[in-house]
Amino acid sequence: MSFAVIGWLDVFTRDECKDLVLKSLEYCQNKKGMEVHAWCIMTNHVHLIFRSINGQQPELLLGDLKRFTSRNIIKAIQENPRESRREFLLDYLKRKPLKF
Repeated sequence: MSFAVIGWLDVFTRDECKDLVLKSLEYCQNKKGMEVHAWCIMTNHVHLIFRSINGQQPELLLGDLKRFTSRNIIKAIQENPRESRREFLLDYLKRKPLKF
């Protein structure tokens, strides 16, 4: 499975945002029954090989991962004083919600 940030924005250039993807994967593994076999985080998209170990539909697992990740990334952008593109990113995301 591959999914991109809306507008192909380079959101994952900062370690904090990449770490949020990893936390989201960990959350889905521990709470949702996602078994992750491989992942690759690029600057504006993610590649993921996974399966459901609890019988949940893979598209629902992926939806949970995307929702959890997008909410936390928006919060991180809002709260990070070192984010030089904060105004641009938040303005863009107001017009187009962060979706993968």
